[in-house]
Amino acid sequence: MEKINAVITGVGGYVPDYVLTNDEISRMVDTNDEWIMTRIGVKERRILNEEGLGSSYMARKAAKQLMQRTGADPDDIDLVIVATSTPDYHFPSTASILCDKLRLKNAYAFDLQAACSGFLYLMETAANFIRSGRYKKVIIVGADKMSSMVDYTDRATCPIFGDGAAAFMLEPTTEDVGIMDAILRTDGKGLPFLHMKAGGSVCPPSYFTVDNHMHYIYQEGRTVFKYAVSNMSDVSAAIAEKNGLTKDSIDWVIPHQANLRIIDAVAHRLEVPREKVLINIERYGNTSAATLPLCIWDFEDKLKKGDNLIFTAFGAGFTWGAVYVKWGYDGKKQ
Repeated sequence: MEKINAVITGVGGYVPDYVLTNDEISRMVDTNDEWIMTRIGVKERRILNEEGLGSSYMARKAAKQLMQRTGADPDDIDLVIVATSTPDYHFPSTASILCDKLRLKNAYAFDLQAACSGFLYLMETAANFIRSGRYKKVIIVGADKMSSMVDYTDRATCPIFGDGAAAFMLEPTTEDVGIMDAILRTDGKGLPFLHMKAGGSVCPPSYFTVDNHMHYIYQEGRTVFKYAVSNMSDVSAAIAEKNGLTKDSIDWVIPHQANLRIIDAVAHRLEVPREKVLINIERYGNTSAATLPLCIWDFEDKLKKGDNLIFTAFGAGFTWGAVYVKWGYDGKKQ
């Protein structure tokens, strides 16, 4: 029996219309375009500012485009998994809302939470469902409305984040393409350095937590930066070595879009030139679980069947990893 693997067969994406520029950020907090571009690399970010819309709205837009592009029949979708840190509600899952909006009658669905590494974890999780032989069409979505938990009086964090969503279709293949390998890691020592203090079961919402700005992202930037650089660089090098990939045989690096200096450090470690690194942080900022698939959505026409891709990310937890993908189709044909 031929070995079944999971291949990405299509991409869909969505970013909100509203553009939050550095000029506008500089009117909220004591910062400027030069500081933000030098330290982070973000020029603008998209914000979902319509009342009553959350991550499921962006996920639906991305998944609907994906289904249109791939010609997928809603009745044929077996499974939907959404990676998000900003679900519409504590429960039900954002994935379940998505199933209803897309009118998927034969799929089951759940959310996965691994912060900014969410989509990385998602690819390997979904690939294993395909490899089991029981699932034929799986939609995976990275969607985050980061603006919902950004404190726009905190100059250290508010320039970083934006909102967006993107989705992949995964299907079985017996060809030598698809999600080839993954190295995924978690280290709980990251808790003190990157978290939201209140809103969970340890510290439920109260007047005190709201008054003291405890429902926003808390980050110790220098510590997170240090761990992100070392762990993303190390794991990217490890997966390349494990699969016999060199600077010449790596076609594209898709790094989490959190900080341009982190991205440059990863590229330097792999000895890969900047033109082989997919970067859109300048236009979208850090959209957390959406950054990796949004990069593919943006640059899909550059990809050719058989290209070797390394995805890598780092997030709260700490969570991090790298996934090696052999691309399954010529992007311009989509």
